[in-house]
Amino acid sequence: MIRINNPSILLLVSLLLTVLLSSCATTHQNSSSDGLPILSQDELIRPYIKLGRIQVTREVYGSDYSLTPDIKAWGIAAVRQEAEKLGADAVTLAEVTGRTTTTGIIPSTEYRATGFAIKFK
Repeated sequence: MIRINNPSILLLVSLLLTVLLSSCATTHQNSSSDGLPILSQDELIRPYIKLGRIQVTREVYGSDYSLTPDIKAWGIAAVRQEAEKLGADAVTLAEVTGRTTTTGIIPSTEYRATGFAIKFK
């Protein structure tokens, strides 16, 4: 048996154990705030029906520096939100693309997020 006489060391050890044990419980949780799962074709092992193709477009004129740098996160969240409106169980074949064009001197960037809303049978 290990005996610790110093209260500050005992406090430090107990704090360290508390942090380690509580972090193990939360390292890989699938929260409902993430929305619908995005599945690849390989992950579809149950029969399903396609509810529809979802396409969300966002056009930005001028510089797009004000947008968050993670456009993929925006696109996936937008497709998930639209699929939830359809009553889908998941989204498959999700893709986020962007295309920049210049009209005169003003650049324009169009971001497009697509995917298929599916419902399991």
